[in-house]
Amino acid sequence: MSSANKDVAHPTFRPGALMSQTTPPETADPSPALTHAVPADSATRIETHGIDYIPDTERHGRARDLLAVWAAPNVNFLAVVIGVTLVLLGLDLWQALLAIVIGNLFSIITGIVAGSGPAAGAPSEVITRAMYGITGNRFNVAIAGWLISVCYLAINWAAATTVAVGLLGRLGIASNGWTIAISAIVIAAATMVISVYGHGLIMRLYQPLAILLAVIFAGMAVFVVGGAKWSYTPAAPLHGLDLVAMMAAGIALVASGPLSYTNSADFARYLPASTRVRDVALWTTLGMVIPGVLATFVGALAASAVDMSDPEAGLEKFLPGWFAPIFLISVIVGTIANNAMTAYSSGLALQAVGIRLPRSRTVLLDGTVGVLMTLFALLVWNFLDSVSSALQLAVTILAPVMGVYLADMLWRRNRYDGAALADDSRGSRFWFTGGVHVPGAIAVLAGIGASLLCSATLVFTGPIAAAIGGIDLSVPVGLLVPFALYLLLVRRSPRSLASL
Repeated sequence: MSSANKDVAHPTFRPGALMSQTTPPETADPSPALTHAVPADSATRIETHGIDYIPDTERHGRARDLLAVWAAPNVNFLAVVIGVTLVLLGLDLWQALLAIVIGNLFSIITGIVAGSGPAAGAPSEVITRAMYGITGNRFNVAIAGWLISVCYLAINWAAATTVAVGLLGRLGIASNGWTIAISAIVIAAATMVISVYGHGLIMRLYQPLAILLAVIFAGMAVFVVGGAKWSYTPAAPLHGLDLVAMMAAGIALVASGPLSYTNSADFARYLPASTRVRDVALWTTLGMVIPGVLATFVGALAASAVDMSDPEAGLEKFLPGWFAPIFLISVIVGTIANNAMTAYSSGLALQAVGIRLPRSRTVLLDGTVGVLMTLFALLVWNFLDSVSSALQLAVTILAPVMGVYLADMLWRRNRYDGAALADDSRGSRFWFTGGVHVPGAIAVLAGIGASLLCSATLVFTGPIAAAIGGIDLSVPVGLLVPFALYLLLVRRSPRSLASL
């Protein structure tokens, strides 16, 4: 391993920490050509940090920088597709808007979780060792951090590939298996370039990108609003329990987006340790909510006026000929921005699981798996069904993980020793019992079980949801049950108290 490698945490004591680690973490990103003179997250060089602790000397930036970082990926076509799905579920425009607003407000949780990044100087995938233990966290990250992230890669790439194929059709290139596969691979390759270069490129590229995408989407919204049917009502309006059930399902579908960012600390960990949680939460939340609400409602508006079973073709009916290609290209670019962040974090997740490869290589591995899943979603299974089923079921895992995360931040008062968390040896104070933090494991498993019991999707309905007329309570139950249970258990555990 190169001596210039910065993917090694140095034994550093931090204010308020009880212990610090003296052994380097398990993963590095060796780059012999890099020197200490080059910033670890330079926009023009491959990032040299992986899941290791970011020392105070390398911290920089302001909380408000996170606004653009989160706005750029949330101006995306998937949000439009989700808006379409809400109308297809049977909601009218105002019901859909209510579901969109409530669902997007779960971004507040994502913002709060991001506040643990500056405190720890570590990514979420490492911070969660404090909640599940070294070994237990490998399972948590493998599912909530890696598998679900790769699913989102596939869903977003499938949406962008559909748009790219439509754009090629304008040039006279017929849609077939080959054009779909090549389009998916090209889009994935562009995504991987950003992800491999990492944090520095994301922070600097996304500020102008957010402005550009916002302008284009605003133009598209003007055309859609002009052609929407504001008085739209479904052919069979929903009432009573049926309406409540569809509203709950719609909220869960929308909330799956913000709740999927259990890794939000990844993009805040370079901020100075003194950065306040409320500032990180504010700018992260605004960056997600504003574009999320607008883009999703545009999808619902479009579905009020035209057949949106093919979202890309449906939107084109609103757009003048000269603007349609511009919009289609912006959709592809926005998806690349969204997935670059997802691939970046899923690469960190593989390192946290224990795969001893540089971050740049784990990102490429994720890209390969994501492309294969994308082709499956496009060539084998109906795309809209894929989106709805995958996102709704993902919530039953993501909500409990977020619930435990919030509870631990509250219990520890957001005091995390990033250097100690980087130590994955048996001597780590986060080893707990056999590598598992029992309160965290019990809380998250109980939360997932309770969430599944209250889930109502196209592919699965839990017994509690069935008993109350198909009302999906997976999100509130999945958040509250593990949150309360974790706080109850952790305060009674000597091993938990010893980790403070």
